[in-house]
Amino acid sequence: MRVKRIVANVVGPTPASAARFYKEILGLDVLMDMGWIATYGSDEEMTIQISFISEGGSGAPAPDLSIEVDDLDAVLRRVKKARIPVEYGPCDEPWGVRRFFVRDPFGKLVNILAHG
Repeated sequence: MRVKRIVANVVGPTPASAARFYKEILGLDVLMDMGWIATYGSDEEMTIQISFISEGGSGAPAPDLSIEVDDLDAVLRRVKKARIPVEYGPCDEPWGVRRFFVRDPFGKLVNILAHG
């Protein structure tokens, strides 16, 4: 037996409102939209991980989601253009990532990061 997929489920009253953040800012594709559920993803092969945390590291609050990107500066430009407030960072962390935190349309704290 092996795990094939892990899905993060974010509860919100209007799943379609995820499009601005997850599609336009992060560039994810709409994989499924049934009205009550909208799933975003990528054809990129990804590593399956699930983290259990007691804090966010470096004195930061614990994020609800962590999303690794290949070009952090490009995402940061999109976030600023969309006038989404950055709640932490951007900063280089001692464990080798550069990251910043923002809130998605549902109020979830999202850690957007890139490995150095």
